Amino acid sequence: MALRNKSFGSALEFIWSNDSALYATRDGTTNVKLFKNFKEVKSFKPEFGAEGIYGGSMLGVRSVSGLAFYDWETTELVRRIEIVPKLVLWSETGEHVCIATEESFYILKYSADAVEAAKADPELLTADGIEDAFEVVGEVEETVKTGCWVGDCFIYTNSVNRLNYYVGGELVTIAHLDRVMYVLGYIPKDNRLYLGDKELNIVSFSLLLSVLEYQTAVMRKDFDTADKVLPTIPKDQRNRVAHFLEKQGFKPQALAVTCDPEHKFDLALQLADLKTAYAIALEQDTEGKWKQLADLALSESEFGLAQDALQRAKDFGGLLLLSTSAGNADMVGKLAGMAQESGHNNVSFLSYFMLGETEKCLDLLISTGRLPEAAFFARTYLPSHTSRVSKLWKESVAENHPRLAATLADPAEYNNLFPGLKESEVTERYLTQERRRKLPAKAYPTLTPNTERDIEQEVAEAIQSGRFNPSTTTEDSKDGAEEDLPEAPSAPVGSSNQTTVPSTIDSGQPHESPHQKADKPPTSSQLLEDELELDLENMKIDETIDTSDVNFDDLLDDD
Repeated sequence: MALRNKSFGSALEFIWSNDSALYATRDGTTNVKLFKNFKEVKSFKPEFGAEGIYGGSMLGVRSVSGLAFYDWETTELVRRIEIVPKLVLWSETGEHVCIATEESFYILKYSADAVEAAKADPELLTADGIEDAFEVVGEVEETVKTGCWVGDCFIYTNSVNRLNYYVGGELVTIAHLDRVMYVLGYIPKDNRLYLGDKELNIVSFSLLLSVLEYQTAVMRKDFDTADKVLPTIPKDQRNRVAHFLEKQGFKPQALAVTCDPEHKFDLALQLADLKTAYAIALEQDTEGKWKQLADLALSESEFGLAQDALQRAKDFGGLLLLSTSAGNADMVGKLAGMAQESGHNNVSFLSYFMLGETEKCLDLLISTGRLPEAAFFARTYLPSHTSRVSKLWKESVAENHPRLAATLADPAEYNNLFPGLKESEVTERYLTQERRRKLPAKAYPTLTPNTERDIEQEVAEAIQSGRFNPSTTTEDSKDGAEEDLPEAPSAPVGSSNQTTVPSTIDSGQPHESPHQKADKPPTSSQLLEDELELDLENMKIDETIDTSDVNFDDLLDDD
């Protein structure tokens, strides 16, 4: 190829327009000449001076105070920007321009419609040109050394020898350079980006045109074109494209493009796509995934899916909240068993307790070695088991602290130390029937609160009417629980209102305390004296035990 001289002249700078027939020269700091087809067509003096000129879709003139863009044909001011640039690079379509300064670069979008509207309406013109001519798309605090446009993607090298490209607010690093290099250009058919260095060495990097075209179509919101380009993008590049789509706010498209299960799951959660999220959670089967899916299902009122996800995640606390909120007693029962098998005893205990399964609560406390708690629980809710649990507690303490174990009293041996225990057993048998009766949640407003109930009076009335036999054993009460029971105020499960039955009711058991036969209620001092007398009468003293070395302070310190 031979190069021939077409035109010549003196100038400090020379620039081309996007139209190869147009170019401009700068003769000094005040004058700019325009040429078309190698002939001078116009010469003008910019209002703010000309310290430098830049080519592209518009004629850029740098002054000491900023940058001004002029129309190539009319040399009219389009927009003046108070930025002192180092480089001005236009895209091939003329829709975007990069203005690079010493410390950062700006991506602006040119609005041809706003310029045409200003030409028709002079009132839109200001001293700085047309305000709506450019829109700032992005600002990046990096120093651009060299660069070029491919579609709407701006490719550049920066001050730290890194090759990047910018598109739609996203920065992508192509390569880390080992020396200073300069962008020469991009050849689409080769999918290669070419750079050179000072020694005239040329290096190329792979940069898929399909990815750039797809990103460009997305930026232009031309999804028809994007869908046509997508099949040509390799699968190993799909995740990068998906992250780009997500950053642009096109999450449904990103969900369809991404191949990364983690990214797809996150997008499905953001889009409330329960079906996709469930399929991924089922495939990976991790506790974290199921918990996230359960939270989403709850927020979307998909309680069936939430229950399934909570079960798979073994989130027993969440299952307890869900099942109790829904009033699902069957689910609470299953939860109690599952939690016990998995060692979540707190959830299991609470589930049994809300269902009125106090015997299972007691068994759970005993099986987990919580014998002191079991003893107090039995005394409060299951008085008939107090003696059995007390013996277990005493045997456990005796293994390490035999002297302390001797201080624990068994109701079977010292019934005088447990006033009202026999009457409490009667009340227990009465309330056992209530606990076995399953009431729907909607019945709650019709129930009498525990604080307003008089259990003593209820038991007395039930005995008097023949609805309750005080001599019935606890097992008999359980067997009869399935039968039709008369309507009676039902206390919520876990009630501690098992108060002592009045002495006027014959419980079928001998009354051990003398004060129970009195016509008037005894005073507290009388009760105390009677109990002390009974303690002394029933005390069994082994005269063979040597107590000379017993020190009560040591007994207290042993624990």
